[in-house]
Amino acid sequence: MKTSTYAGIPEELAKLEQAKIVLIPVPYDGTSTWQKGADKGPEAFLNASENMELYDIETATEVYKQGVYLAEAVTENSLPEVMVEAVHQATKSFIKRNKFVTIFGGEHSVSIGTIRAFNEMFPSLTVLQLDAHADLRKTYEGSTCNHACAMYEASQNTNLIQVGIRSMDVMEKTVMDEEKTYFAHQMAIDDTWMDAAIDQMTENVFITIDLDVFDPSIMPSTGTPEPGGLLWYETLEFLKQVFEEKNVVGFDIVELCPNKIDKSSDFLAAKLYYKMLSYKFQNDESEDDYDNAFDNTVNKNNNTKFQDEDDY
Repeated sequence: MKTSTYAGIPEELAKLEQAKIVLIPVPYDGTSTWQKGADKGPEAFLNASENMELYDIETATEVYKQGVYLAEAVTENSLPEVMVEAVHQATKSFIKRNKFVTIFGGEHSVSIGTIRAFNEMFPSLTVLQLDAHADLRKTYEGSTCNHACAMYEASQNTNLIQVGIRSMDVMEKTVMDEEKTYFAHQMAIDDTWMDAAIDQMTENVFITIDLDVFDPSIMPSTGTPEPGGLLWYETLEFLKQVFEEKNVVGFDIVELCPNKIDKSSDFLAAKLYYKMLSYKFQNDESEDDYDNAFDNTVNKNNNTKFQDEDDY
């Protein structure tokens, strides 16, 4: 990464010791099957962030003053399994340092490693996936760490809630929990989906956003765009409610496939990232200590399979 600090913030706010937030870039695009270029996503996102106003009007905050440490990029690309493990270890190391850890990919296979780390550190984890695709294949093209398999492990080991889905293989229905899947065509005519999804979440929530969840009219620069996606303000309304009602422990954003001419998608990704930080820290003073409340006694994946009758 050419950028020295996230969004060009002052060096004193970008030091690991002082920063509450860590941003890990993962420029990986090893298993994508249509448009390539997600490995250029982190750099495009960082470049757009440098040209973004850092006062958030909605929350009346300047969240960068909480401190954002731009970590060294995870550049492992020999095999998808090796990349996933490198992301897993990097993510976990910063959680252990009591940081709010965020990741910007790269293709969605990156999230296998991030979710694995958060699931090891936070009990009873909900994974909230915003995505056009189900990504529930157990294996694809000979690998369990393909981008088409990004959510399979989460479906087995966490409370997975899928939002915005509008493309999948019929075999994925054998894995999918349809009671916790919010299909885009249903969301378009049912305004209760936000409350319903939040009611199904446990207290600790990790959010993974594949940018193709957005409609291509506002987010064209992604590897596999699908018509009928979410729009900007409905997405922010939902995310704001999740941050208000649950303990969001971290998030990742993936699948920005930048266009050399049209930079609007890069800027959307930059604003989305900053908005999510603003929602997380809007009630915190910069001098307040941050406690990510991770469970140091959790040493392996939480294998509890949540039941529909569980009272959250």
